[in-house]
Amino acid sequence: MTNVHQVSVAEATGESPAVLRGPARHRTVGASTLQVFPFALSGNVFGWTADDAQTDAILDAYRGFGGNFVDTADSYSSGRSETMIGNWMRRRRNRADMIVATKVGKSADNPGLRARVLTRAVEASLTRLGTDCIDLLYLHIDDTTVEFEETLLAVDELIRKGKVRYFGGSDHTGNRLIEARVASAQLGVAPMVALQNHYNLVHRDEYEGDLAHVAYQQGLGVMPRFALASGFLTGKYRSRADVAQSDRRGEVARLLGRRGLRVLAALDSVAEEQSAKPGAIALAWLLTKQNVVAPVVSVRDAEQLADLEPAPLIRLTRHQVAVLDRASA
Repeated sequence: MTNVHQVSVAEATGESPAVLRGPARHRTVGASTLQVFPFALSGNVFGWTADDAQTDAILDAYRGFGGNFVDTADSYSSGRSETMIGNWMRRRRNRADMIVATKVGKSADNPGLRARVLTRAVEASLTRLGTDCIDLLYLHIDDTTVEFEETLLAVDELIRKGKVRYFGGSDHTGNRLIEARVASAQLGVAPMVALQNHYNLVHRDEYEGDLAHVAYQQGLGVMPRFALASGFLTGKYRSRADVAQSDRRGEVARLLGRRGLRVLAALDSVAEEQSAKPGAIALAWLLTKQNVVAPVVSVRDAEQLADLEPAPLIRLTRHQVAVLDRASA
C-alpha cells in the first residue's frame, strides 16, 4: 500500500488550514522502494512547445525545490523528450537523485506490446535517456492483440536484467488490471505497482469507479495525468478569448461551461482561504485521495512551477475538500 493519507493533516490535527513549512515529504509508489516528490513533472511538452533552454529551466526549477520525479514517454516528440531529459541529467550529473518514469507502446518506431517490440522500445528509451535503468516503466496502451502473459514475461525479463526497476499500467480498465495481476501470480513474475490515469477535478468518473477500487485492492500507486486539465484548473482560461490562446484549445473549450466555471469558483474560494493559487489547490485536492501518490504536472515554462510548488504542503480542511467535491460532482 502507499503511505498516503485520504484525509488532510488539518482534519487529523484540528489545526487551521495553512501551508506547512519545510520540504515536502516524499511518498512511496505502491509496493516499491521508489520515494518520489508528491507531484511528477511531465516531459510531454519537451521538444514540442519547450525547446532545450526552456526544458533545462523547467527541470532546474523543479529540482530546485526538491522535485525528483520526471515522467515522459517514447512517443513524446518522437523520443526527443527522453533525449532532452537525458541530456539534462548528464549535464547536471544528477541521475542518481532522480526517479525516471517513461512509457512504451505508442511510438511510431515500436508500436504495441509484443515482447520483441517492447524490449526494443525499452532499449531505445535507455539510450535516449542516457541511463542503464528505467525506474518506473508504464505500458502506455492496453494492447489487447497481445496476451498479457507475453507482455508480462518480457517486462519481467527486463526487470531481472536490471534494465527496469518497476512497472505499471497507463490505459487499463479495472478488469484488465485484475487480469494482469492474476496472470502475474500464475507466471510468478513481477506485478504492476503503479497506475497512471486521467483524473482531475473536472474528470472524475473514469477513475473514481472500478479503477479506484482495484487500485486500492492491489495497493497501486496512482499518478493522475492531466492533473490540471490542460491548464484549465489553474484558472487561466475563463473566457473564449482566453481559450483561443491555448495550444489545447479544443480540450479546454469543452470545459468552459457551467460545471467548469463552478469548479473554478470553488477553487478560487479555497485558494483565497489558503493564500495559494487555484492550480496548487487542484493538486492538493488530488493528494487527499486514496492511493494518489504524485499527480503528473505539465508546464510551459519555469515560472508556472512557482504557483504549483506549495501544493504538497497545503493542508485542506474537511470542509474545503467537500466544497471541491460538490462543485465538481
